[in-house]
Amino acid sequence: MREDRSPRSAAPLPEAPAAGTPVRLSRRDRLILFVLCAAQFMIALDFSVLNVALPELGTDLGLGQAELQWAVTAFALPSGGFLLLFGRMGDLYGRRKLFLSGLALFGAASLLATFAWDPASFLAGRALQGVGAAAIVPTGMSLLTTTFPEGPLRDRALGISGTLLSLGFTTGMVLGGVLTDTLGWRSTMALLALFALIVLPLAPALLNESRRPERPRLDVPGAVTVTGGLLAVIYALSTAADRGFGGSDVIAALVVGVALLAAFVLVESRTAEPLVSLPMLKRRTVAWGNLGGLVTFSMMSTVVFAMTLYFQDVLELSAFQTGLVFGFQGTAAAVSGSFVPKVLGLLGARWTLVASLAGQGLSVAGLLVVGTESWSVWPAALCLALACVCNLGAIVSYGLTVTSGVPDEEQGLATGLVTSTQQVGITVGIPLLGVVATTTSDRLSGVHTVLVIDAAVVLATAALVAFGLGRARPEKP
Repeated sequence: MREDRSPRSAAPLPEAPAAGTPVRLSRRDRLILFVLCAAQFMIALDFSVLNVALPELGTDLGLGQAELQWAVTAFALPSGGFLLLFGRMGDLYGRRKLFLSGLALFGAASLLATFAWDPASFLAGRALQGVGAAAIVPTGMSLLTTTFPEGPLRDRALGISGTLLSLGFTTGMVLGGVLTDTLGWRSTMALLALFALIVLPLAPALLNESRRPERPRLDVPGAVTVTGGLLAVIYALSTAADRGFGGSDVIAALVVGVALLAAFVLVESRTAEPLVSLPMLKRRTVAWGNLGGLVTFSMMSTVVFAMTLYFQDVLELSAFQTGLVFGFQGTAAAVSGSFVPKVLGLLGARWTLVASLAGQGLSVAGLLVVGTESWSVWPAALCLALACVCNLGAIVSYGLTVTSGVPDEEQGLATGLVTSTQQVGITVGIPLLGVVATTTSDRLSGVHTVLVIDAAVVLATAALVAFGLGRARPEKP
């Protein structure tokens, strides 16, 4: 099924270069890539820029220690819960339109959080940021994959996008410490508003609208069950990261979330125009690619969390010094980003995903050499950098694996699955493993236990994905 492009905004898509031809992006391609990647970088920044500022924020607004988690959870709930719904709405009603609406909402919400006068206004701003992010992420990714055709152009575009995604998370940790120490916590939210104000005026003239020529009905029962299920599961996992899994609200939310997601599968199997195509989920590339993505995101976020505790509690580094160590990790990812397309060209997306997962697992295992000695910061920084480089390779290759071969009219759905995996992965890792590091009396022992489990999970997943993708149909050249 072909998409109907508006004649006022339509522009010819770049043609895939012939074999052996160097990959070159036109000036317009580079501007489009800048807009889409800047938006993704902004969302990645939001996941980490506020972490260091939480104590000061709580004191200023009167949020108690037990309530501080809502500064993160208020964003995580809608940003993860509405991803599939907004990805599908972009397919049906226009990706460009939804992308621009998400940008405008995110910018306005960031201003509200910047000038918040009490906890309610701040948390409202964070929640609206999450809704805006849920619209930006899947539509931005699907606009990227439909603008750049399969092949070297898309490989390069996704390589740049993945690099900035990884760099945004680590940059946020550094900027969060610097901005909070110099300008206060409100400057972290003002930075996000500034990003939105830069990107929003550029996007309308560059991005092409795309939608289906017909207007099928939106699968309302599917939208309600999947959104409710994701919201419940993300709430339970986010809350468990702070209070553990024993709370009645956590248990109730998990039960409700699993029940709603099971109902969603049943609804989709009986709906003529489903929100999620179950045959798509049966594709080996989609299923195994998303498993690789889920593990690489969840386990890397756990490593960052555990090593943050290690640097500050064991080595007694300051928040700023800890941010600098992670800044080295982000720099390594940025430098390696230019090599990812070359690796993809040599190995293909599937085997790049397998190799990247294996490299990430081995790098995490290398962190087990760290101890209480001050020199441990150097091998820790090196292993973290290697793990981050491999994580970047996994991020780009799992996105390519899942979206390759998917028709343009279903790219929003495919990228919605990719980004849902990303958001759930970031959310699930810390509650499942981070609690080991925070509840163990010996902090170093707890961190080592987390690293052992983390490395084992990633290496086992690499083997499973190699087996699963090895039996899938060969990739198209």
